[in-house]
Amino acid sequence: MNGKFIVFEGSDGSGKSTVLERVKSYLDRKNIDYVLTREPGGTSIGEQIREILLNVDSHKMHDRTEVLLFAAARAQSVEEKVKPNIEAGKLVISDRYVLSSLAYQGYARQVGVDQVKAINDFATDSLKPDYTFFLDVDPITVLNRKKASEDPDRLEKETNLFHERVYEGYKQLMDDEDFIVIDASKTVDEVVNNVIEKLDEILEEK
Repeated sequence: MNGKFIVFEGSDGSGKSTVLERVKSYLDRKNIDYVLTREPGGTSIGEQIREILLNVDSHKMHDRTEVLLFAAARAQSVEEKVKPNIEAGKLVISDRYVLSSLAYQGYARQVGVDQVKAINDFATDSLKPDYTFFLDVDPITVLNRKKASEDPDRLEKETNLFHERVYEGYKQLMDDEDFIVIDASKTVDEVVNNVIEKLDEILEEK
């Protein structure tokens, strides 16, 4: 199989982590050679940046600082993990990528989508995913459920207005490119089955 880069996107609470755990088990059963990573993080340096970004004690962080830290973690991930594994012919799956920064910082933080895109083009050496899955679900309902069950991180603690803007940002950004949209309001089994069905189609491509 030729190396492929697949990204999973969605609002906080959309179920990406749960879906990716099930996808991981499926790929293991299929003996697919893959690498699963996450953003921010995925590397030693990236995980340290993640701790700063998501720590609730970082509440004084400036919006531009947030943009640059996400981009810095992403740059390290691309050079250390994503590119080498794609070149080795592996399937690389990432929990979030540039689209997250465009929606969260560019749109919801109102830093500017074009500015955030330019920073991330530099950070990633303009590397784009082959496919992007978007788990589409009302962000407020699922996020409130998540907040009630576990300790929210700095971004999850943002206002409902912020998370509504993130979702609006994703929707507007998806108008410009092709994405695989998955209805994440369904049961976990239904969502996972829909994802795996699309994933099988991708893996069968030459």
